[in-house]
Amino acid sequence: MTRVLSELIELLALERIEENLFRGQSQDLGWGQVFGGQVLGQALSAAVQTVDPQRHVHSLHAYFLRPGDAKRPIVYSVDRLRDGGSFSTRRVVAVQGGQPIFNLAASFHLDEPGLDHADAMPASIGPDGLLSELELWQKYAQRLPEGARSRALAERPIELRPVEPIDPFAPHKSSASHAVWLRAAGPLPDDPALHRYLLAYCSDFAFVPTAMRPHGKTWIDPRMQVASLDHVMWFHRPFRMDDWLLHVMHSPSASGARGLVRGSIFSRDGRLVASTGQEGLIRERTRPRS
Repeated sequence: MTRVLSELIELLALERIEENLFRGQSQDLGWGQVFGGQVLGQALSAAVQTVDPQRHVHSLHAYFLRPGDAKRPIVYSVDRLRDGGSFSTRRVVAVQGGQPIFNLAASFHLDEPGLDHADAMPASIGPDGLLSELELWQKYAQRLPEGARSRALAERPIELRPVEPIDPFAPHKSSASHAVWLRAAGPLPDDPALHRYLLAYCSDFAFVPTAMRPHGKTWIDPRMQVASLDHVMWFHRPFRMDDWLLHVMHSPSASGARGLVRGSIFSRDGRLVASTGQEGLIRERTRPRS
């Protein structure tokens, strides 16, 4: 396991303060604010630690309420709403500086047999031969601000390989669909909960920007204000984060300064393992941000 992957796992593991209270440190990816996927992954990790290990998360619904400060820790408070015969429900509120910045509701289910069908994975170029996100940023490094350049070129705990990358500084109008291959940058232990909250963590990568592709816009444009508003996930089948997964995303609508994106995550052998959805703020300012 690489050092940065080990650090990410430690970041998501959390410190238990009380029975239902946890503290997580923050990671600065170079933009000053906490990455939404970090809060999502940490909140799910907090919920997991209050549930019978035989019950696995099958769905989560979350709202991003305020930007998080990457220089400060985050406290996660878990409400044990229900433990039934086969389902458990948890609510998690993330607090920073005395204010809630995020909330999550998650449901857990005992494994049991049932009807089984799924959409097929769409045809896609495989991960072999595609440039990684890190390799792509190396091409654009000289156009990044100095402070952001070091983070953009840093070693990654999750390897991302976009199927149809665009130049973030010279985008062209393209399809409202986007796909990214992803996997952990090293082998992981056989802990299903770990694989699920790692997937939650990286499900936020490149999500809202999918809704900007038809308009030839990118989040790096200083005139654009882009932020995640909510996030949903359903976990369907077992998977491993240390093997390639394909996140296929599509934006059916953008209007009123918001963009909706839906996604499907497939294992490399074509099994549908999770479904995703997110609405994001996509606001074009009259003046560029300073």
